[in-house]
Amino acid sequence: MNIFIALLAGALFGAGLTVAQMVNPQKVLNFLDLAAMSTGKWDPTLLFVFIGALPTMFIAYRLQTMMAKPAYEIDFRIPKLNAVDLPLVAGSVIFGIGWGLGGICPGPSITAFPLAGPMLTNLAIFVAAMMAGIALALMLKSFSAKRANA
Repeated sequence: MNIFIALLAGALFGAGLTVAQMVNPQKVLNFLDLAAMSTGKWDPTLLFVFIGALPTMFIAYRLQTMMAKPAYEIDFRIPKLNAVDLPLVAGSVIFGIGWGLGGICPGPSITAFPLAGPMLTNLAIFVAAMMAGIALALMLKSFSAKRANA
């Protein structure tokens, strides 16, 4: 049952990203290009996606705090850390630069494959680079943990 729920949640998430056109790199780049405001070519439509996500997540989080446990899991997996540290800031900067340069958000990049068309090669390179970055980050984290224990 858990796999079915995860598949359903992932499909719903992917459908939402597709409907919102978050899988369209040009749409994302037109939103991120703030310099285009002066020319009237800035596309603010993705702002509505973000604005719509805020109350939705606010309500979901409030409902979650009233629940003793999730419906299809043993417990909630809520991060306990809330400090702003170098890995968080560095990761955020790398994420933002990658998103701004490529116009592809890591989450929607996977859902964009069926719609990629002529952008398939670029998308495949982006996803490969993203996976390599994740692997490198995990290796650095493991190395850092081993070094701290030694």
